[in-house]
Amino acid sequence: MAVGNRFAGRGRFRIMADINITPLTDIFLVLLIIFMVTSVAMVDSGAKVMLPEVDETQATPREITVTVTQMHEIYVNADPVPLEDLEAALRALLATRPDTSVVLQGDREVILGDAVRILSAAQRAGATQVAIAAERGRPAAAE
Repeated sequence: MAVGNRFAGRGRFRIMADINITPLTDIFLVLLIIFMVTSVAMVDSGAKVMLPEVDETQATPREITVTVTQMHEIYVNADPVPLEDLEAALRALLATRPDTSVVLQGDREVILGDAVRILSAAQRAGATQVAIAAERGRPAAAE
């Protein structure tokens, strides 16, 4: 590889004609990693919850997700909403897309009363399809 600052003959500098693309490759790899990490973060809902486990689930597109945390905080599509404003928030979302399903995504520790209040608010807001999110558990061992 040619070095650019060595003398070549009569006091002239030799010109380096090679392009070093290693720094450019490093930049592209860092950008790729940043893109991968942020794309995963954009998919998450508003709060982290531990879903209850079931034997079988059906994957449905989630248009409107209502998330209830262990601390009884309510999020509608990642936006925090108080329980008294939940019906109005759902009504505004359902006004533009009335056939959209509302998915309740609650932590395992959420009390049934909280779930019933949220589902009834969704029904009063005009939701025709309501689902409860769960994650597939391990199959039970045969005894």
